[in-house]
Amino acid sequence: MQEIEPVHHTTVGPHRDDLDFKLMGNSLKKFASQGQQKSYLLALKLAQFEFIKEKKHTKPLLLLDDIYDKLDETRFKKLIELVSGDEFGQVFITDTHPGRIQELFEQNNSEHIIYEVNNGIIHKHG
Repeated sequence: MQEIEPVHHTTVGPHRDDLDFKLMGNSLKKFASQGQQKSYLLALKLAQFEFIKEKKHTKPLLLLDDIYDKLDETRFKKLIELVSGDEFGQVFITDTHPGRIQELFEQNNSEHIIYEVNNGIIHKHG
């Protein structure tokens, strides 16, 4: 009898959708820079947050994965200022450079906790 290897990912579902967002009739994929695309998706994510907050009367958890990668420092600082306000609850931001994000949070005087994961071990900073 032949063994079947388990599949560790799905091949269908909403994560496989290829959405084409347009701005003034132009496809963002074709005409926007990576930073502009990331800013657009960030605006969409923040709009989803507001929609859920309004409909459910609760502050959903906000996950921003590797957001610094495509934003310049000024936009990232503005984002930190925004999500540090009382309108937001818990916000998880992932980044590959813990020192960089620590410095940006300290510059903004934002309440934060930084966790670093190395080889499956979690270290709390600060």
